[in-house]
Amino acid sequence: MFARRRRNRGRADRLTLGLAGAAIATSAAAFAGQFARMARRRTAGASADTGVIETAEHALEAATLATQDTVTVAIEGYVAAPKGETILFNMLSGFVGGFALMRLSTWGIRNGWWPTSNVKVRGRHVHHFVPGILTAFAAGGAGLITQSDKLEQALALPFGAGIGLTFDEAALLLELDDVYWSREGLLSVQLSLGTTGLLAATLLGLRMLRRGERESEQAGLIPDETGEYAVPTPG
Repeated sequence: MFARRRRNRGRADRLTLGLAGAAIATSAAAFAGQFARMARRRTAGASADTGVIETAEHALEAATLATQDTVTVAIEGYVAAPKGETILFNMLSGFVGGFALMRLSTWGIRNGWWPTSNVKVRGRHVHHFVPGILTAFAAGGAGLITQSDKLEQALALPFGAGIGLTFDEAALLLELDDVYWSREGLLSVQLSLGTTGLLAATLLGLRMLRRGERESEQAGLIPDETGEYAVPTPG
């Protein structure tokens, strides 16, 4: 029995690490792709001016400018996104962040390297679906009564995080038993919900980056594909 439980825990650890690695790799790939697009433009502009990028100094300068362009594109895309799209992106980002943080923290607590321990009230373990439900209810309720679009968009982050904390323990709620690290409590919840939220947030983020790229080009903030800057239209 002990050996079997140990094998299940080892499998849970590997799946947790796999999900964290997939999240980091997917997000990194999205921004790395955008950086590569910006770097090609900066390289094209430098080649047009000097004939070719000949030195490491030129390459470093192009990489620095491409990084700045990527940040500009991300900001412009986020700002230019419609309200509904921004709210959905914030909600999905909060969901993935809350979901991943809870998996990481519970794994760390169980293995003794996380800086905090399980929250207990009068000896009773308070599972994280409790603050998750309270956070989602509070953020959702505030979002319904607010008249501020910016506040409504900001509240989508804690709302999504609350959902992530709650859904992370969905198996416990369904089984009414602590099956968090069991095979039944891990595979379906961790992989399906985590992957779906991650992919949805990434796809929406890529759409924002493309919109930001167009907006930045038209405003003359970044060079176009030929390395040239557009002249902003007055008004």
